[in-house]
Amino acid sequence: MNSEPHPASGEVAWIDAIPGLWAGATPEATAVADANGPRTWSELEARRIEWARRLESLGVRPGDRVMVVGENGAAAIAMLFAVATTRAWLMNVNARLSAREIALIAEHSRARLALYLVDSVEAQAHACAAGAKAFDADGWGRIEYAQLDSDAEPETAHGDPERDVAALLYTTGTTGDPKGVMLTHANLMFIARNSRELRRLSPTDRAYGLLPVSHVYGLASVCLGTLYSGASLHCQPRFSPGSMADFVRTQALTVCQGVPAMYAKVVEHLRARGERRFAAPSLRFLYAGGSPLAPALKREVEAFFGLPLHNGYGLTEAAPTLTQTRPEAPRADCSVGPAIPGVELRIVDASGADVAPGATGELWARGPNVMKGYYRAPGATAEAIRPGGWLATGDLARMAEDGAYFIEGRLKELIIRSGFNVYPVEVEAVLNAHPEVTQSAVVGRTRDGEEEVVAFVELVPGARVTGPELIAFAAPSLAPYKRPSEVVVLPALPAAPNGKVLKGRLARMAQAGPGTAT
Repeated sequence: MNSEPHPASGEVAWIDAIPGLWAGATPEATAVADANGPRTWSELEARRIEWARRLESLGVRPGDRVMVVGENGAAAIAMLFAVATTRAWLMNVNARLSAREIALIAEHSRARLALYLVDSVEAQAHACAAGAKAFDADGWGRIEYAQLDSDAEPETAHGDPERDVAALLYTTGTTGDPKGVMLTHANLMFIARNSRELRRLSPTDRAYGLLPVSHVYGLASVCLGTLYSGASLHCQPRFSPGSMADFVRTQALTVCQGVPAMYAKVVEHLRARGERRFAAPSLRFLYAGGSPLAPALKREVEAFFGLPLHNGYGLTEAAPTLTQTRPEAPRADCSVGPAIPGVELRIVDASGADVAPGATGELWARGPNVMKGYYRAPGATAEAIRPGGWLATGDLARMAEDGAYFIEGRLKELIIRSGFNVYPVEVEAVLNAHPEVTQSAVVGRTRDGEEEVVAFVELVPGARVTGPELIAFAAPSLAPYKRPSEVVVLPALPAAPNGKVLKGRLARMAQAGPGTAT
């Protein structure tokens, strides 16, 4: 276990206390770095305090919802802590979402204020549409703000980290409506502590900050876990295989976390450059999460990097980590490892009874990381959090004799693409809006351990729209990771006697190979 001194001694309760801890212990050490250069702990703490005051002057109160639209960088990290200081609820939103998607989030949350980190071109466009004004960023990039809902009422602030929400993270439910996961300060700090211990982080570590803080993996495990340990977070807003490889090398990173698709593209890039090994002598810990890890990819990555590729499992509702392989016990298989300390797991059948040892069933979890619930959705919350505080994950798993877990599939129709959640009904709603589409059905297709979005459509009689044209039609209304890789036009979608589309048949068609888009 890590022997480095930790000023918090594990007693930090609120996420906004993290910068002050290290500003007192190592004020001139680097806390976060981006294309604009490194920022020290004392600088980060100063921005946290100053920006929190400024947010309060703009009318932000405890329990308000504050939306931050942008990409990873020092400003995003400082604003995260500033919003937490006001005891408002942070809603980090990826700037690459469409205007429609952002509007749905703002409407459902009744966000009082929006901040736009306009160094991102997409965030600048959203800011212009909102009529945003300049927010003095003190040299930490460019920020603009807009008042979204001056009538929004704050939620109750309890002064208790186990009850007060720190982050409201939006996904899209199976109904196609936005669904906000409420994560408390205690939820996030539990994962930050576990991330520090399980990755054996110390203040000398330099971690890769590519995974977006708009998603729970990047926010809790990567960002908060790194900073809670006093290590430095080195941010990169966009992924490309070459830039990732070069960044890991030139920044002398010691810890790299990503999704399997990232590693697959980096290996492909290195191989195309004629490299057989990835020379990064500082790198000591490599981790994949967010989507299934294929055995072949694990072997390839380990051969190139000369390090074990660790694996884990979680979901937004668990902030996110439930299991992880251990540095002291790397695995040759693609197990997601045992439960992290403090988390209880069960595998149950359809009635909620525990299955026999080694059998497959739905994974249920209980622990300090389980969400407070879905915002303004008590019915969905009751469905997800069962009596006794058990979170029903909707994922199928089995446990091996050694206590390690294997994820076998999903009960939900959720598609996970590059670590991002894609719900078919949302994509279908966009495609169905085309005047020549009668109905559509969206399924996932696995390719080399990664999932693609495949849409099947039935057209109105006489229609001539093509699959590529429908992809182009849908693109402005969907984030890039939600857009179909292929749209297959069928004379009629297969259906049961009651009219229900037989998605299982379509999934088998998609998996068999690319269809003929006409």
